[in-house]
Amino acid sequence: MKKITTLFLSSLALSSSILASTLSSEIKNGSLVIYNSNLGLVHEERDLSLHQSDTTLIYRDVAKSVQTDSINVEISPDVTLYSQQYRFDSLTQDKLLRAHIGKRVEVRLLRNKNEFKIITATLLASNGAKSIVKTLDYKIITVKSDNIIFDSIPKTLITKPSLVWNIKSKRDVKTTMKIDYLISQIHFNSNYILNIDENSANLTGWMSIDNRSGKSFEKTKLSLLAGDIQQKPTQRVYKTMRAMNETPAVAQKSFEGYHFYTIPFPVTLKNNETTQIKFVNENNITIERLYSATLSNPLYLRGEKKSDVSQFIAFGGLSIPLPKGDIRIYSQLEGQTLLIGDNSIKHTPKDTNITLRTGTNFDLKVMQKVLKNESHDEWFSVDVEYMLSNHSDTNKTVEILVPFNTHKDSKIKTDEKYRVTQGNLVTFSIQIDANARKKFNVNYESRK
Repeated sequence: MKKITTLFLSSLALSSSILASTLSSEIKNGSLVIYNSNLGLVHEERDLSLHQSDTTLIYRDVAKSVQTDSINVEISPDVTLYSQQYRFDSLTQDKLLRAHIGKRVEVRLLRNKNEFKIITATLLASNGAKSIVKTLDYKIITVKSDNIIFDSIPKTLITKPSLVWNIKSKRDVKTTMKIDYLISQIHFNSNYILNIDENSANLTGWMSIDNRSGKSFEKTKLSLLAGDIQQKPTQRVYKTMRAMNETPAVAQKSFEGYHFYTIPFPVTLKNNETTQIKFVNENNITIERLYSATLSNPLYLRGEKKSDVSQFIAFGGLSIPLPKGDIRIYSQLEGQTLLIGDNSIKHTPKDTNITLRTGTNFDLKVMQKVLKNESHDEWFSVDVEYMLSNHSDTNKTVEILVPFNTHKDSKIKTDEKYRVTQGNLVTFSIQIDANARKKFNVNYESRK
């Protein structure tokens, strides 16, 4: 067997006189790899039978979104593919009329006001609304095109998206034809549900496969590749949904810097439909609640300013990687499920800590106020008072983040412990009792 790659689309025209080979409609060893970037890789194998006199090979029912410059064909070395064409003839009256020129048709003629008769005639010509036919008794008449009846669709009309090759064969051939091609308008993303119960949580993950490629895949071997491969930008499309609830475990392995997921059962992906497959089920994850507020740079703070406190759910790294996707966080209150946050994650390797912002805490507030500001052309000194309020019935620890570009001669004076994080954030961890307030002052000195 040899591999022939065709990389262009010809202007090959089909006529009724062309001799076409026979290609089985049954797909053997079909598989599909879907990427989370609006891309799919189709592999199909079909039985092929052709005669030495055949000049055309038609591969029917490819995806409408096929990328014709990606087609890779493996066929007998006795067969040469000269040119390639993507064909899809959506049926119209005009196409049917033109395809039946010189052929027998039936014509409905008005016999009287309420009665028609059907005659057999040969279609000679048509201009759309009117057609010219020759009857069996050699009369030539003009009729309305709407009154012409067709008994079949000519083989020259290809009514499913198809690939057409101009070929030459050295001999009669019976073989298996293998084809790979890329398609667009097919995509998968990951969706996660984190169910919280006090200080633990359960995480489930679903792969949502959205197929708008123009082709249905019946009981195919399905794999998914998570990662951002280099390709041209594409456009996402609207989704509907069909869920699959009970699934065997999805196998996962690392490959070439990506993560490859194999679905352990045949999958049917209908066109214009979204299918979901469960691939993550992690239980009893230990979680931590965090509270944080990012405040103003003391150099630019004027007067006083109130700031909200963000709240987070954090948990240690899992033993499995998580492809990028949306994550919804639920909790229970007196037996009722409540959504408490909606976030997203990037591609996350295994054993990576995850922190999810759930929203703004209702009961925690921070007030920052300038007490003294001595600013010169090259130097400034600012005294800032921070007031934290906790109106909840539980003790809280709030992380205060203050942007401050330190230099070797910068100074920070305060009674509270702090550390510098991310290179320029002066970070305080302040404990506040329930229904209480806490105040502390900081002096910042630095070159501008």
